[in-house]
Amino acid sequence: MSNASALPRALLFDLDGTLVDTAPDLARATNALRAHHGLEALPFPIIRAQVSNGGSALVTLALGLEQGADGHAEARTFLLESYGRDVAAESRLFPGLDSLLGAWSIPPRVWGIVTNKPRAYAVPLIEALGLIPGALLCADDLPVKKPSPEPLWEAAHRLGVSAGDCWYIGDHRRDMQAARAAGMTAIAVGYGYLDENDDIQAWPADRWFESPQALIQALQQR
Repeated sequence: MSNASALPRALLFDLDGTLVDTAPDLARATNALRAHHGLEALPFPIIRAQVSNGGSALVTLALGLEQGADGHAEARTFLLESYGRDVAAESRLFPGLDSLLGAWSIPPRVWGIVTNKPRAYAVPLIEALGLIPGALLCADDLPVKKPSPEPLWEAAHRLGVSAGDCWYIGDHRRDMQAARAAGMTAIAVGYGYLDENDDIQAWPADRWFESPQALIQALQQR
């Protein structure tokens, strides 16, 4: 484990729910799937809580079809096609993170993204938002994805830093598991896509922040 009290050289972010608020566009796609099946739209907070669990979880939420059930794969394709038509219609960086990224784009500081989002959706999203990470690792870039540490190691390698020099910041338990396994400082954020049963204080993190502003302030004070 790295020293959680030290200033990191590199920041690595999860994407959805940590760096970018993508829930509005994913909610639009989820409710498009429900409308396709003649169902009423779900309230936004219900969908938001499931966004970090991926497209299959959103299909289950929308239609009650578990992964592997008849019709699930077709529904997931419909949902992702709906989402892919405009991945950044309403998606935005969480408040204040644009200035933080600016500070971490000045050498020797560097930053990157490690996400379980497929590259086909991650790249158009970050391009639409004008983001230029020093490294981007997506779900389909390696044979494994989070909570395995390999994507985090690869991102650090591409940034030219050691794992111990990185903070990995995420809004899901698997992010903390990946960070710990990679030997990075695990940073849990509570402003992301949590459901009512999530307790970030119970996650295997080194530090916890309830807002983007709290995260930014901690980094600016160091």
